Amino acid sequence: MPPGRNPTAAELAAAHGVTIPDVLAPDLKVLFCGINPGLWSGATGRHFARPGNRFWPALHAAGLTPRLFAPAEQDELIELGLGITNVVARTTARADELTKDEYRAGGRALTARVRAYRPAWLAVLGIGAYRTGFGRPKAVVGEQAETIGDTRIWVLPNPSGLNAHWTAATLAAAFGQLREAAFE
Repeated sequence: MPPGRNPTAAELAAAHGVTIPDVLAPDLKVLFCGINPGLWSGATGRHFARPGNRFWPALHAAGLTPRLFAPAEQDELIELGLGITNVVARTTARADELTKDEYRAGGRALTARVRAYRPAWLAVLGIGAYRTGFGRPKAVVGEQAETIGDTRIWVLPNPSGLNAHWTAATLAAAFGQLREAAFE
């Protein structure tokens, strides 16, 4: 889909259950991991594509990107040592459509992906996804004690606009703490 054109209702409906490619390369500094792509992302083939998602502004506000990137520019993240994947690959209208089994299977698949690509940091965007996908029910936002091989893990708040108790400023601060750890 061309940048700037919004998906139609039919395109959004057709995007249910599709997958989109990861933005991934070996030895990244940070691999960001969403819960799962939404329908807007499925229809456009771009991560965090829905208008109002605060992922791209948070990256920029935290100093992880030199300017505000648009979802259509996602592949340019690789040059900055950043990538994107998801705990669960299939698109849904809402994350609550996912089952605990999907989260757990996604956690296992993500672990294998991390072992293969060896990012310095895995940043999971959503405390609930991390708790369920990795069997860590008491995890909190921030750096985790666990690692996957040499990959350290950081849990960030979900940047969805639905996660309103995290403001743009507090999201930027949380992303900034990761930046300080990853690029020190």
